[in-house]
Parts: sequence; structure tokens; C-alpha cells
Amino acid sequence: MGDYIIIGDSTSDISQKYVDEAGAYVLPMTFTINDKEYAHYLDCRNMSLEEFYALESKGAIAKTSQLNEIFIMDSVKPFLDKGLDILFVSFSSGLSGTFNSIRLAFEEIQDDYPDRKMMVLDSLCASSGEGLLLLQAFKNKKNGMSLEENFKALEDLRLKIRHWFTVDELDTLKRGGRISSTAATAAKVLRIKPVLRVDDLGHLVGVSKKIGHKAAIKDVVDRTILDLDQNYPTIISHTNCENDAKEAYEMLKKYYEENNIKSEIILERIGPVIGAHSGPTTLALFTVGKHR
Repeated sequence: MGDYIIIGDSTSDISQKYVDEAGAYVLPMTFTINDKEYAHYLDCRNMSLEEFYALESKGAIAKTSQLNEIFIMDSVKPFLDKGLDILFVSFSSGLSGTFNSIRLAFEEIQDDYPDRKMMVLDSLCASSGEGLLLLQAFKNKKNGMSLEENFKALEDLRLKIRHWFTVDELDTLKRGGRISSTAATAAKVLRIKPVLRVDDLGHLVGVSKKIGHKAAIKDVVDRTILDLDQNYPTIISHTNCENDAKEAYEMLKKYYEENNIKSEIILERIGPVIGAHSGPTTLALFTVGKHR
């Protein structure tokens, strides 16, 4: 069985320490804010999350772009040159063209590396949902799964990863065309807070509307604990609303302790590539269930 490396992209919103421990690699996605482009690495070496969300809160509009084929080829060739095969776990094709760019890049260089295997999985996940899938990929490899076995296991798991989001302010969603100006204004006046999820096609869709921020947080927590597979971690991620994340953490921790649920709770931050589209007040919870 040939050795292989697991590669992801930085929309996975997990801590760099997990990538380092697994001997994996994550490609940086790019974002532009105040007319300057930055590469977002998981360790935020080019711009801190605090600086990014401070700019966004002041009205700066961030834009993102998918990974391009040349950058992907240049990034993976050093691993192929070392004789490593590649398992790439990509950002959802329902939200970005990155998956297709990776697929085309692999096709372009396959003839140069006829003995190497390159497989790319469309995660159909976003943010730390994609990160949860990567964490499982790391675990599977550590447990001795081959590249093909790992790919199949992740393919079977991806549509069981559940994403629940709520957003306190809707200006960013309005600018991105996710909701209309009329709906955003009405929601602000009536204190309506949306609850959203990622569907089976990897798209972001609304599922409910709650009156007030506290009710929205409770709703995402209540949805998180339904149909929970405690053999996988629970990830709580946020853009720039740490108090909301802590509130969700305490609610889940209490429920897990009372019901002897062993799922590890991991706190993470949502990076600027996702945050550019969701805004600075996004709280998201990720688990594994029987289905989405």
C-alpha cells in the first residue's frame, strides 16, 4: 500500500494543530478586503480574525475567489515528487468552484505522474463541517486505511455531517444576495433571526426563523442534539461572537453530561472566506447523525 497525504483547503475552519499532528496539508483560500488580497491560512498568518471581523463590522466588504488550477498544481507537485499519493478533501461544490478546479488540475498533471494516485472528494460540507470530515480522514489514515478505503469512508460519511447556523445581523447575507433588502429590514425590525443548514447538495438553505437571538441559539442547540452520533466530535464555530459560542458550549456540555454522551466538544473559529459571506455574528454547530 502506497503512502499518501491528505490535503484540504482553509474553508475547513479547524485549528492548524490537527493538520500538523496528522502530517497533512491545507491550501490557503484567498479573500480581498479594502482592495487588498490575502491568503487565508489556518494559522491566520496574513491577517488575524480579529482584524478581519473588525473591518467587516465597520462596513468593509470582503470578496472571495476559488482556488485556481495553476496554484493547485504547483502546491501538490512537491508531494507527488516525493512519491506520495494524494487524497484531497474539497470545499462543497454547491458553494464554490474549487472542487472542479482541483479535479481539472489533477487531470492536467496525471500524465506527468502515471504511478501516482490523486483522488479528490467533494465534501458537500462547509466551514467546520468540512473540518469534521478532515478530522475523520486523519483518524482513518492513522488507523491504517488505504487511500481508496479512506475515500470511500468519507464519501459515506459526508451526507451525515449536520450543519446548523444562526446569524445575528443580516447585512452580509443581504449584500451577498442570500436574502432580499426587504426581508433584511423586516427581520431587523421584528428581531427575526434565521436558522440555516447545509443541504445534501452542499447549498446553504434556511430552515426556521426565531424571534430574538437567544431563541435562535437555543434552536441550533436543540437541532444539534437530535439524532446525534456520539462517536464523532461536536464542533462549535463562530465568526466574532465568542459569548454566543460559550453559551452554546455550556448548553451542550450540560446536556451531554446529563445524558452520558461522550462526543468531544471542540471550539473553533470561522475564517474570513466563510465569514465574508455569513458576517461577523455567525454561530455554527456541526455534528454527525444518521442523515443531514
